[in-house]
Amino acid sequence: MEICIVHYGEIGVKGENRVFFERKLVENIGRFAKAKRRFGWIEVEYYDGIEDKLRKVPGIRYFGIGYKTDLELSAIKSAVFKALPEDFETFKISTSRRNKNFPLNSIEINKELGSAVVEKTGKKVDLENPDVTIWVEIGENFALVYSKRFEGIGGLPVGTAGKVVSLISGGIDSPVASFLAMKRGCEVVAVHFFNKTLHSPDVRKKIVMLAEKLSEYQGDLKLYMIPFEDVQMEIIRIVPPKLRMVIYRRSMMRMANLIAEKENAKAIVTGDNISQVASQTLDNLNVIYSASKLAVLPPLLGFDKEEIISLAKKIGTYEISILPYEDCCSLMVAKHPETRAKKEFVEEFEEFEELEKSAVEKGEIIEIHS
Repeated sequence: MEICIVHYGEIGVKGENRVFFERKLVENIGRFAKAKRRFGWIEVEYYDGIEDKLRKVPGIRYFGIGYKTDLELSAIKSAVFKALPEDFETFKISTSRRNKNFPLNSIEINKELGSAVVEKTGKKVDLENPDVTIWVEIGENFALVYSKRFEGIGGLPVGTAGKVVSLISGGIDSPVASFLAMKRGCEVVAVHFFNKTLHSPDVRKKIVMLAEKLSEYQGDLKLYMIPFEDVQMEIIRIVPPKLRMVIYRRSMMRMANLIAEKENAKAIVTGDNISQVASQTLDNLNVIYSASKLAVLPPLLGFDKEEIISLAKKIGTYEISILPYEDCCSLMVAKHPETRAKKEFVEEFEEFEELEKSAVEKGEIIEIHS
């Protein structure tokens, strides 16, 4: 019977909490396939195309597709022959033996199975650089044999670290930051702030497309679309151009906190990257983040732009992110914005609480189903 054998990494060192993480990973895989916890791994029912789905599940270190068989050497040999590809010249057998009661140890199993393959196929053993590796896992009640092995995302299952509100601008960085939060076990609630006078229907479509792509990694995802124009017009009316960018973002922080309160979220995630743009100097980030009651998590803090772009391409958000869009944060700001804002000076201009509450109340909630 062909099955998927899912292995995790970090979960394995969680001690007494390990079962909690395993169960959450099984639950997340259960969105698209039947899955069962086993000792040290997870068994998943196989069907065509499942590889693409398993590759996108945080918490999976790697997985194999192969065969489940009885704990008899003859049955394991038969499964090895099934797992061999049609075209290869060299091979390697790699056995792990969790069941110490099995009469042969790992080295002896490798020799027995390797000899059987040589005798049947005439191919050569190559322990350093084989054309194909056959992995054999000796469990308590059955053995697993596979030659198709795929790398996963790693990290922790979504939902094990709690819920966060993630600010999605429409650019390259923020979707990658949201993905990295998911990889650390966070359930992401996405928030986009827009100005109706700037935004075209295509921009709304783009944000929804980004949310849909992220839902491939998380599962169902909630997207808040918050109208920002009333708050923004008031900021433009009373705030000097050099400070508007910082105050725009402080206002968004406060509104993100209001949404977090509604969603019982524990932190705010941003796509900030130190000194990438004027608003992301350490001075300005200190001032912006101080508007949040909750912790602000910037997963991209130490990345350079090439690394962010590479990861965006890998997770499939890059081609969406580079579609044209109007960024409301760039509206009516100075050519050379303030890079060393002072909190006490910025706070003198801020009297937007009612407008911010109203904007959140007017926001549209879009449920993205994976």
